Amino acid sequence: MSPPRALARLQFHAGFTLDDAVGVVGYYARLGASHLYASPILKARAGSTHGYDVVDCHEVNPEIGGEDALRRLVAALREHGMGLVVDIVPNHMGVGTENAWWMDVLRNGRESSYAGYFDIEWTAPDPLIRGRVLLPILGAGYEETLQSGHLRLRRRGDTWMLGIYDDRLPLSPASVAGLGDDAVDEHDPSTETGRAKLHALIEKQHYRLAFWKLASDMVNYRRFFDINELAGLRIERTAVFEDTHKTIFRLYAEGLIDGVRCDHVDGLADPRRYCRQLRHRLETLRTQRPSSAPHDAAYLVVEKILAEDEDLRLDWRTDGTTGYEFMDQVSAVLHCQRGEAPLTELWRKLTGESADFGTQAVRARRQILVDSFESELDRTARALFTAARANVATRDVSLAAVRRVIVELLVHFPVYRTYAGGAGRDAIDDVFFARAVEGASRTLRLEDSDLLQLVSLWLGGEAPRSLPPGPVRRARERAIAVFQQATSPVAAKAVEDTAGYRYGRLLSRNEVGVDAGRMAMSMEDFHARCAMRADTLPHNLLATATHDHKRGEDLRARLAVLSEVSERWVVTAERWRVRHADFRQRADGRMAPSAGDELMLYQMLVGAWPLHLSPDDTDGVERFASRIAAWQRKALREAKRWTRWTSPNEPYEDACEDFLRTILSSDVAAELAAFANYIASPGAANGLAQTVLRLTTPGVPDLYQGTDYWDFSLVDPDNRRPVDFLARAASLELAETPFEALTHWRDGAIKQSVIARLLATRREHPELFARGSYRALAVEGPASEHVLAFVREHRGQRLFIAVARHTAEWIAGSDAPAIGADHWEGTSLTLPDGRWMSIFGEGRVDGGPIEVATLFGELPVAAWLAQRAS
Repeated sequence: MSPPRALARLQFHAGFTLDDAVGVVGYYARLGASHLYASPILKARAGSTHGYDVVDCHEVNPEIGGEDALRRLVAALREHGMGLVVDIVPNHMGVGTENAWWMDVLRNGRESSYAGYFDIEWTAPDPLIRGRVLLPILGAGYEETLQSGHLRLRRRGDTWMLGIYDDRLPLSPASVAGLGDDAVDEHDPSTETGRAKLHALIEKQHYRLAFWKLASDMVNYRRFFDINELAGLRIERTAVFEDTHKTIFRLYAEGLIDGVRCDHVDGLADPRRYCRQLRHRLETLRTQRPSSAPHDAAYLVVEKILAEDEDLRLDWRTDGTTGYEFMDQVSAVLHCQRGEAPLTELWRKLTGESADFGTQAVRARRQILVDSFESELDRTARALFTAARANVATRDVSLAAVRRVIVELLVHFPVYRTYAGGAGRDAIDDVFFARAVEGASRTLRLEDSDLLQLVSLWLGGEAPRSLPPGPVRRARERAIAVFQQATSPVAAKAVEDTAGYRYGRLLSRNEVGVDAGRMAMSMEDFHARCAMRADTLPHNLLATATHDHKRGEDLRARLAVLSEVSERWVVTAERWRVRHADFRQRADGRMAPSAGDELMLYQMLVGAWPLHLSPDDTDGVERFASRIAAWQRKALREAKRWTRWTSPNEPYEDACEDFLRTILSSDVAAELAAFANYIASPGAANGLAQTVLRLTTPGVPDLYQGTDYWDFSLVDPDNRRPVDFLARAASLELAETPFEALTHWRDGAIKQSVIARLLATRREHPELFARGSYRALAVEGPASEHVLAFVREHRGQRLFIAVARHTAEWIAGSDAPAIGADHWEGTSLTLPDGRWMSIFGEGRVDGGPIEVATLFGELPVAAWLAQRAS
């Protein structure tokens, strides 16, 4: 198998189509990418900017050009020797009037051919939705909506529909069988009689209309997280698997795509079975691919968030994850542990909040369960209650008690999910589940202790298949599946999207898949992770930026410097906090912004401050302020403290934005710019180090659109802004070395040069990167802790890499991320024997003991390739 050398990730939507991508294929080929990596290409909801809300699995999205444009893109890729990896969404679909399958379910209910496609609880205990689908789509209460005339009977030819706002919903055939030509007038909601008839007609449907705010309490279909418009699929059913993947399989068989990235695999009932089934189908189809297409095994990675001590299961038969764990590791190794205590104390002092991130996450989980996942919680509790009632020995267990136990398990669950099945939990899952039980036992009331142990047994502690066939076994299997599908959305919404916006000690460590409670990672641990990846998942994707990231890769790299200059940051932040007291306002009974919101804002301002922005540039500062204001409003709502998406507190949000714009329109802007410039050079050194490690450690590097220059993007949609490909193509054409680009480093060309030269090396030595071993190199001398070095080797091919870290003490406040030789004085390592050539310059050195300064030059990164013996 020949895995991709490097992926270039593009986000497709109406503003950037498949035909637009044709125009940048040549650029990415010259840069050195082997594959484009596309966001979902199947038909999504109209106007979708991301594609994860697929409404038709059988059609390439016409908004991005359709299948004809896809074929033109693939032709351009093949012309340049490149392939295509696409994102697929097996967990859910966008639902609404654009989804024909969903409309058929609403029209025909459980008799629909697609009723089994969606994860709908048809036997809900509420008689008002039993046998129906709850549709939480009304902008107000049902009665108010009915009286306002927003619900009306409509007719188009021989088809009767329910008009709802500007949309149409189907009506069941039986309910309209007797309607005559005057039915529209007879059901006119402007009259009392008409409203009564219209209400009676609506009550006969296979759905129940409801105010959107009822969703978290009552929705009876599995959602993607808490998004009502995304309904879960029963992908574990063979018919659903085949139908939803039909077009993807055809495109693969025809040689148009070469691999897939599976979104949110933890949402599926059985991720292992799905991944193995997908691999098997792709392998079967490989023989049908045309001779013009690559015949290597399909590249297959899954979006999976791993805990620090968790590894991807190798028996899933994937090539690895999408690389969030690498994003965490490479970030952590560039942070300085010495900054943890002062930054923690600053956060506690200013906010009065003594809780660590773990405690914040537990609190967020508890709140999320109440605010967003009551219906999922009830569904899980009922599944376990059914399992209890199915056995005479546990028939006296109450639903309320089961619910209490489930709440505490979900609150304390240490990983996204476990993977128990008919054989129960394996040894790995047992460890994680035991931690959840331990946490739950501390917070559950004593009377529920015995039930906690029983629930642990029911949720895979005892293998369901060890039970005789029958209702007890079926109930246990269902309870396990429902519980495991509940843990991951609770974790995502509570940890990433709530606690991560509340706990602001250092925002560079608040990222998807990152434990914000851990400040740094030792070089030894980083090396160990890389060596293990080389042995187990050498083709795992390596990401440092994604469409989901909270902060751009170079923004995080710059903020990491605060862990090195923590004392200076503490003094500065405290001074700003006092100085700006008059800029705060009282809003909704509290000062805005709160101390925590203010401290996080300062971090974002110095972290994202554009490298070329002068505080005197009024228009430029205003554009920057608007971007930060959009981030701020989203961050405040995600934190769910003073405002939230479901009930925005606009006075508080507006007061926070006024504070932001006031400080940026005053002389404070110059101070912010000065501090941003102070950490800019060591931040850029971190950015280059992060880039080099992504391109050279074991795995397949993922290059997110636009990150070939500096990436100071914010959370979406800011991280999906248009990319200036013309500027990038022009600078690539210059073919500057990183040493040459160092003189104008602020424009980002130095980062592009590093990427281009390393990708060229990957192209020339693919086996070295695909199969090469990984060995850490020891560094000796006074600056040894500032150097992370290693060697990759395969069949006589050898690569040496070194990156500088924790460089603020040398270059903070300097004009460039250039490290003078004097800083490396007395620091050396032993380079393996041979003649070595610099990848970034023209240097040549012999193996043996060598001063680090010789290897780096002025750059904070070094890459050397050994010449093969003749």
